[in-house]
Amino acid sequence: MSLLQELQDRSEHKCELCATTTDLNIYEVPPISTGGVDGSILACSHCISQINNPETTNPDHWRCLNDSMWSEFSAVKVVAWRMLNRLKKEGWPQDLLDMMYLEADELRFAEATGEHLDESEKVIHRDSNGAILQAGDSVVLIKDLKVKGSSMVCKQGTAVRRISLDVENAEYIEGKVDGQNIVIVTKYVKKL
Repeated sequence: MSLLQELQDRSEHKCELCATTTDLNIYEVPPISTGGVDGSILACSHCISQINNPETTNPDHWRCLNDSMWSEFSAVKVVAWRMLNRLKKEGWPQDLLDMMYLEADELRFAEATGEHLDESEKVIHRDSNGAILQAGDSVVLIKDLKVKGSSMVCKQGTAVRRISLDVENAEYIEGKVDGQNIVIVTKYVKKL
């Protein structure tokens, strides 16, 4: 069974956020999505567009989260939590957030993008040239780096794709090099 079929069966052919039945697509929940059924939701193009473009967010559309926040599926709850946090200045989303419950691993997944933080609280990761790095970006190493605790040396010019960010420290990112997940200091990378 394909991922789309599994999500359609799980959601009864409805958007898992607003319950519309038209123009449904797979949405992989960033930044650490495992993909598959556990890391994806079935959502309409309208919801996906507003998730990906915060400046186009229509608060009234998201009143549907009153129902979807109670989903039994972690990926749906994570997206609902993120959208409620994005909209909390509207007033009504804060009431829903106060009622919502996420398990510890779900909360870590939900907070991984850092979107819930105020601008003053956000940790901003910058490469060696000062460009802002975001989860999922690709970077290239600008010097040879010895990996602590191993004999591995990552050569200058090595591309690291789909990085993840350390939410507590702006100097660290994570990525895979030769199949091994490593922590890299941001001053040694350049955004591709």
